[in-house]
Amino acid sequence: MLRPLPKRLGRLLSRTMSHREADPRAAGKRVLVAGLGNYGLRGTRHNVGMAVLNQLAQKLKVADQWKADRRCCADVTITNVEEAELVLMKPRRLMNINGLSVASAAETYDLGVEDIYLVHDDLDKPLGKMAIKLGGSARGHNGVRSCISSLHSDCMLRLRVGIGRPVGEAMVDRYVLGRFTSAEHEVLQRVLEQAADLLLEHILQRSSDTGDRTPH
Repeated sequence: MLRPLPKRLGRLLSRTMSHREADPRAAGKRVLVAGLGNYGLRGTRHNVGMAVLNQLAQKLKVADQWKADRRCCADVTITNVEEAELVLMKPRRLMNINGLSVASAAETYDLGVEDIYLVHDDLDKPLGKMAIKLGGSARGHNGVRSCISSLHSDCMLRLRVGIGRPVGEAMVDRYVLGRFTSAEHEVLQRVLEQAADLLLEHILQRSSDTGDRTPH
């Protein structure tokens, strides 16, 4: 079941929006959030990771601030939320070489693999289901496989957003590259909102926990 935005997260966002105008580059733990997909194929199931990034950017009031970063061949926007500095990125490459952009962004913004979130579609979960997972194999996902290969590690956090599997004899490749049906669109917006909320809540909690462990 899709859950509403937690009250704590809503309060944090409200305070963050008012603070950002006065201090747009406040110090904080930097995190890279990469929405995987095929650049230019907006609206397909395989691009749901990028759709979540668009939703998150909208929530954080930076949806009009995407800029092409040639250093990592990606669209990037940067913002601060409480203790975290978020580098949001959408690779300007095909899915199976997304990892080149993610690895370049990690180098450009001086980030380790433990500071990276990958957001991507998951065939093994039905639409409306999602989970954050640390590490593990690519499980057949070409974008994740590319990131593991380019970063030489599988220790990234991943938000896996369910898209379900095709029924009958439908080919998986055709299914993931296809667009959501009208029935799926009835719940898709709520799924994107839920995914953005879950992602942001996890990032803020992790950032807060890290801050609590920092010596004073």
